[in-house]
Amino acid sequence: MTAQVATPDGRHVVVVGGGPAGMAAVRAALAAGARVTLLESSDALGGQFWRHLPEERAGAKEAKLHHNWDTYASLRDAVLAHPRCDVRLESQVWSLETTADGRPALNVLTGPPDSVDREPSRLEPDALVLATGAHDRTLPFPGWTLPGVFTAGAAQAFAKSERIAVGKRVVVAGAGPFLLPVMSSLVAARARVVGVYEANRLRNLRHWVAKAPWRMLGAAHKGGELLEYVSAHVRHRVPYRTGHVVVAAHGTTHVERVTLAKVDAKWAPIAGTEFDVEADAVCVSHGFTPRIELAIAAGCEISPERFVRVDARQRTSVPGVYAAGEITSIGGCDSALAEGEIAGYCAAGGAPGDRALRRAVRSRDTFVHFADRLEAAHGIRRGWTAWLQRDTLLCRCEETKVGTFTDAVRTTGAPGLRSTKLSTRAGLGICQGRICGRNVEALLADLTGSPEGDGASTDRRPVVTPVRLGDLASVGACQPRASATPTPRDHQPTSGVAAESEA
Repeated sequence: MTAQVATPDGRHVVVVGGGPAGMAAVRAALAAGARVTLLESSDALGGQFWRHLPEERAGAKEAKLHHNWDTYASLRDAVLAHPRCDVRLESQVWSLETTADGRPALNVLTGPPDSVDREPSRLEPDALVLATGAHDRTLPFPGWTLPGVFTAGAAQAFAKSERIAVGKRVVVAGAGPFLLPVMSSLVAARARVVGVYEANRLRNLRHWVAKAPWRMLGAAHKGGELLEYVSAHVRHRVPYRTGHVVVAAHGTTHVERVTLAKVDAKWAPIAGTEFDVEADAVCVSHGFTPRIELAIAAGCEISPERFVRVDARQRTSVPGVYAAGEITSIGGCDSALAEGEIAGYCAAGGAPGDRALRRAVRSRDTFVHFADRLEAAHGIRRGWTAWLQRDTLLCRCEETKVGTFTDAVRTTGAPGLRSTKLSTRAGLGICQGRICGRNVEALLADLTGSPEGDGASTDRRPVVTPVRLGDLASVGACQPRASATPTPRDHQPTSGVAAESEA
């Protein structure tokens, strides 16, 4: 196991995440003169936003299936072709430490996730940019573990990256504008979307647009995207209804129908409004959970809303550590691109007041405001726990039911997350609370009336991803060494060790 450290020929910046924010950070850091290592856990660049067919069988209409595809192609080419950029695909940062001199140290495994031969490496850069993104948050409901229930992100991933529809008759439900591109991707994959159901009411959605609309002028192109989705609704005759949620999924071996209901402003179901829709798949998304494990491991300050706090440089509270994209706010691709550019440039030694960043700073300010409005309009409301039943699974990994959880909390009277997890097993499964963690916390706060509890968080995972004991044992063998400027990389994963050249 080897470690890569900075060399006299340039500042070394490591970027974790190959989505819009990460790719923008890499290009900006390279332009500022840094030597960059990009770590991406997938086998291709693009992140969740630019999921696409593999290069060897890319579709002729790929650009029509993705917004900002030209931006992706430009970033990809700039990153892969640059002589000072080392791109490592299928590379997972499984832990983050701090060196004696205060620099971040990343333990990395490179290779297929299920391989026993993944190559370990250790990086100790001058600066670190975290662009780890987010994943779907799904609220539980009776039947949500049936085959045929998907997160909206998973359904879109199948449609975009493999042109596979998750069902023939599909219900899309949850909250947020993400439901619209998911619907569009599904109909493009020839699924019949029988309805899109947004939990928030029209009044709430209208209010966020009407208030001080001039502050949204920089995001005017979002109106064009909205028109595209509206036209897809009309063309494919897909109903769109606000103030409705999925309260149950039914079936024996697979989803056969779903029950929907109207909800009040707090998302509590209104009795007597239930109705059934036949469907063989239901795609749900109630927003996103930022992936902040590495930021927490680095010691970064986290806001009460559970995002990484950053300043005007996208710098966190930890020296040398920057953050960009959806771990700072859920603002979409435009926000991620702007924040990534600023983070990469400043990580390489630049400043936000520099001329090169003027456009990015303006864009960031616009879309951070845009993200705040999205949260105000589409954020999760507390009434969702009213559609739970005692036998609803709260934690899928440990099969902890809502009734078991609530009984334990009421019996012990303890508001602490740690003690509740130990007594109920909720959040202790193989996913380490990624799926149920925020829901466990919300239900615990609802039952105890104590949002803070014992201060514990399901986002704190010192071991970010499951690793073998042999991988852990190899950490002690790592001794830092200098490496020269890496050679250009193609789309294939490298060995996990920085390439060396004679230049």
